[in-house]
Amino acid sequence: MKIVLGSDHGGFYLKEEIARWLEARSIEVVDVGAYNTDSVDYPDISAKAAKEILEGRCERGILVCGTGIGIGIAANKIDGIRAALCHDVYSARKSREHNDANILTLGERVVGIGAALLVVEEWLKAEFEGGRHEKRVAKIKELER
Repeated sequence: MKIVLGSDHGGFYLKEEIARWLEARSIEVVDVGAYNTDSVDYPDISAKAAKEILEGRCERGILVCGTGIGIGIAANKIDGIRAALCHDVYSARKSREHNDANILTLGERVVGIGAALLVVEEWLKAEFEGGRHEKRVAKIKELER
């Protein structure tokens, strides 16, 4: 599995922890920034991450900002992206199983490192169930048009 990972300055430290956790599990990471705590604009990071997914270079993405909200709002403006803000394992699992979320967003200032890594683990192992959920995801895709 290949994951695109990005953050703004407010999510930099958690992004780095997630990168280490992924790499320790032999999951390839494409880091689209931020590369330090200097101020960057989260919509730029969302766009870079979305491009990696939509052009097929990465299967999924994880984005982090201070709350996980702004970076997710920006990502969800891009056709083909279904970003889900999850700070608990149940929401993470359901975002994949029912919504086929292709980006997970987290807030560094909201969730601790331990909890965040549990969320990441659950989100990565969950798969889209299809079935009755397919028509709903298709309706989401139709809203993009």
